[in-house]
Amino acid sequence: MSTTSLSSLNPRAGRSISGTLLTKVPEIIAFFWLTKVATTAMGETTSDWMNGFLGPAIAIPLMLIALAWTLRRQFRADRYDAWTYWSVVVMVAIFGTSAADALHVGLGIPYLDSTIFYSAVLAIIFVVWHRSEGTLSIHSVRTRRREAFYWATVLATFALGTAAGDMTATSLHLGYFGSIVLFAALIAVPFVAYRRFGMNEVLAFWAAYVLTRPLGATLGDTLTKPIAEGGLNFGRFAATGVIVVAMVVLVLLSPKLRRPAAAT
Repeated sequence: MSTTSLSSLNPRAGRSISGTLLTKVPEIIAFFWLTKVATTAMGETTSDWMNGFLGPAIAIPLMLIALAWTLRRQFRADRYDAWTYWSVVVMVAIFGTSAADALHVGLGIPYLDSTIFYSAVLAIIFVVWHRSEGTLSIHSVRTRRREAFYWATVLATFALGTAAGDMTATSLHLGYFGSIVLFAALIAVPFVAYRRFGMNEVLAFWAAYVLTRPLGATLGDTLTKPIAEGGLNFGRFAATGVIVVAMVVLVLLSPKLRRPAAAT
């Protein structure tokens, strides 16, 4: 998906270098989506490993502390930095996975109900964000308030995607591979609708963004679950290591993920 023109945005909300407006998000290219899926898979494997190794009573507070630290670095930055940005996405993925799992494992809430709950939470954030700022475009994320809305949305999408992925894999009995196929096909819908039929690019972006979470979460489960359950039984620690390497390679190979998105 292409980037959105920044010419209509308030120039006081960002910095300017040689006339180029800077945002605090990467350019939306193929590498962005591949890296996003990798972070979602990592969130699934790392959350499961930490909860299993340390126990939720220790793991979840540690996740929250790490999330707060990375968010603080992101909010203090005056422009987009790839490693800062993606470290926040990773911690949102890890904490969001535990938040979704807590409703099912801790409170016994069915995956369908938790999926509906997080869908409602996401819808509320979108409504409040749009009423407050008049836009949901990620390329307008150049103020603290818009950035707060952005990261609240990202956290909600991760929790929603985790619940939805578990729902299709287990409650709907599609299995992990079947869920991967399902969500990969669903992600193609907003892409085709945007390219072929002129779907609003902000709507297309967020539709695809939400769907990358269950795709990545299911991929993470596929790597770690026992073969008898339809997984590959790689082990949570080993799978996390493989995904971390893949993420680092993706960021390093794509200059557009390592430099500020520019106005066109």
